[in-house]
Amino acid sequence: MARKVTTKRRITVTVIAWIIALLIFFPILWTFLTSFKTEGEAVATPPHFFFFHWTLENYLEVSERSDYVLYFFNSVVISVGSTIIGLIIAIPAAWAMAFVPGKRTKDVLMWMLSTKMLPPVGVLIPIYLIFKNTGLMDTRTGLVIVMTLINLPIIVWMLYTYFKEIPGEILEACRMDGATLKEEVLYILTPMAVPGIASTLLLNVILAWNEAFWTLNLTAANAAPLTAFIASYSSPEGLFYAKLSAASMMAIAPILILGWFSQKQLVRGLTFGAVK
Repeated sequence: MARKVTTKRRITVTVIAWIIALLIFFPILWTFLTSFKTEGEAVATPPHFFFFHWTLENYLEVSERSDYVLYFFNSVVISVGSTIIGLIIAIPAAWAMAFVPGKRTKDVLMWMLSTKMLPPVGVLIPIYLIFKNTGLMDTRTGLVIVMTLINLPIIVWMLYTYFKEIPGEILEACRMDGATLKEEVLYILTPMAVPGIASTLLLNVILAWNEAFWTLNLTAANAAPLTAFIASYSSPEGLFYAKLSAASMMAIAPILILGWFSQKQLVRGLTFGAVK
C-alpha cells in the first residue's frame, strides 16, 4: 500500500513538474516559432502554431540591418568583465564576513541586499549625470562598472553562504602550517568553494547579459549590447513581431546554450553545502 502511494505521488509530482516546465518554456518556443513567420502570420488571428510558411527572411534582414557581431561582442565584454571584477572584489569581502565576522557583519549584509530593493529609475539621473561628466556614456567601461556595482550584493551574499559551509578548522590548520593570507584564500579557500564560485559566476553572467534598463539608458551605438539590439526593433510605427522575435532569439541563444551546457555545474553550486 505504501509503495502504491509513493508511486502515485512520484507520478503526480512528475506530471506537475512537466506542466510547470512547459509553461515556463512556452514563451521561448512561441518566440522561436514567430521568428520564422512573415509579419502577417505573426499577428494572424487565430495564431498559427506549426502550420505556416517557414522562412529565414527575418534572420537575414536582421543580420543585414544590424551589426550583430558588435552587439554580441559588447555583451560578452560587459557580462564577463563585470563578473570577473565582481569576483575579485567579492571573494575577499565574503571571506572576511564568513571567517572574521564583526558585530555588524549581518547588518552590513542586510544593507547590501537592501540596495537591490531600490528601483533603478530612482538613481538614473545622478548616474546619468556622472557618466556624462566623466565621459563614460556609451562606453563598455561604464557599463562594466554599473553591472559590477548592481550585481555585487548578490555575488557577496552567494559567496558568503558558500564560504560559511567550509569548516573554519581547515583554514586554522593552514595558518598553523605557516600559510599566508594570500595562500589561504587562493590555494585553500577558493579551490574548496569552486562549485559555489562557478554557480555565482554563471548567475552573474546571466544577470549582466539580460540587463536592459541600464544598457538602454546609458548607451547609444558604440557600447550597446544585445538587449539594445532587441529594443531597436520596436519603433513609433509599431512592433515588427517577426523581426523582433528573430532578434530576440539571436540575443538569447548564446546564453541559453551556456546555461544548457553548464546546468550541471550550476545546480551543483546552488546546492553546495545543502547536504551535510
